[in-house]
Amino acid sequence: MTEVKSFTHRPYWWADARFEPDRFSEKGLPPVQADVVIVGAGYTGLSAALTLARAGRSVVVLDAERPGWGCSARNGGLLGPSFHKLGLAGLSQAYGAEKARAIMRESMESMHSLVSFIRDEKIDCELNMVGRFRGVAHPGHYDSLARQVESLQKDLGLNAYMVSKANQHQEIGSDLYHGGAVYEDDGSLQPGLLVQGLLERAVAAGAKVYSKQAVLDISGQTGALEVRTASQTVKARNVVVATNGYTSKNLKWFRRRLIPIRSAIIATEALSEEKIRELSPKLRGHGDTHRLVFYYRPSADGRRMIFGGRAQSLKENPAEYVSYLSKSMRRVFPQLGDASVEYGWSGVVAYTFDHAPHVGEVEGVHYAIGYCGSGVGRAVYFGRKAALKILGSPEGRTALDDLSFKSRPLYNGNPWFMPFMIRWHDFADRMGW
Repeated sequence: MTEVKSFTHRPYWWADARFEPDRFSEKGLPPVQADVVIVGAGYTGLSAALTLARAGRSVVVLDAERPGWGCSARNGGLLGPSFHKLGLAGLSQAYGAEKARAIMRESMESMHSLVSFIRDEKIDCELNMVGRFRGVAHPGHYDSLARQVESLQKDLGLNAYMVSKANQHQEIGSDLYHGGAVYEDDGSLQPGLLVQGLLERAVAAGAKVYSKQAVLDISGQTGALEVRTASQTVKARNVVVATNGYTSKNLKWFRRRLIPIRSAIIATEALSEEKIRELSPKLRGHGDTHRLVFYYRPSADGRRMIFGGRAQSLKENPAEYVSYLSKSMRRVFPQLGDASVEYGWSGVVAYTFDHAPHVGEVEGVHYAIGYCGSGVGRAVYFGRKAALKILGSPEGRTALDDLSFKSRPLYNGNPWFMPFMIRWHDFADRMGW
């Protein structure tokens, strides 16, 4: 295990003086009645709250911690179309070619919609649409990635192109990869400031956001629901569950359909501009074709490298994941051998058994959930869609509406099998499979 010196165990984004979500939380208890109660004050919940409040609904948002405490303000800030893990071929096999294309097109639309939203609302979240380079981890991956890019160009109009190993230093200062693909429309942002922008606008529209109000139970029926916390019960016509990787054991129906996975990130000390340009000549976002994918990018000020990947354990173990990610970062960039890690943190994302997000309603409770590690582009979009469904707007329709949201026999929300899966994928990565 790589020795790691002291680091701040907190998301780098939270050190930004502009990030002050506590300022927008209401004091005292929630009201006893509202038109809509939203469970979770991350991207999804705040997007739904903003849409509903602007439509004139009274909205109460309840969070077990405080706005943006979960992965909405912990993620790496990479923005892309969040293509379905199965790919177009896998989706076509599962759902048919027409449905597959519709799902993939909506993945692209979710990203473009977020970019337009940020610009229209003038949210200062360091949006930087500079593209992303995805490195080929093993020589045998190059041709399959090239075929995938060609298919997405043809079927979806994706703006992407392949880069040979001989030319990859134009994209990345690493010899680890064997060429790769550039996705021209991808970008990055400061995730905490996106939470801040959503929060400010939702509160300005009239939504009431409450911290430290963990939801213990949702009961009742369509049009007459009750949301209970330890200190208050709120009656509402509609409820939205927007908890994703932080879905509690109390919400059993959702918990059984989600697979929580811990993702961890480190941020280096401040580096020189020359060093950052050596690592990422075009200041793009980066990823690769490993099964246990790494994702990384320069910070918006061009001074630090932000490097993330799957944690090796389901538990919060900073020393373990900072050591693991430091070693992995230096494998990609040996030039960072002497660079110290200044911040290290983690968060919990939620996968689903079919690797697709889900938007729908069960027993009167709406939900948008299960972003499979790609929530930056998806969550704001699908939060708005869930709100539009409540408003009865035809614009609330999505390509995911008729997907069955399935669990597995005996699964109760505890992904005991994930450490074994992670070890298997790690072995497969080392073997080049």
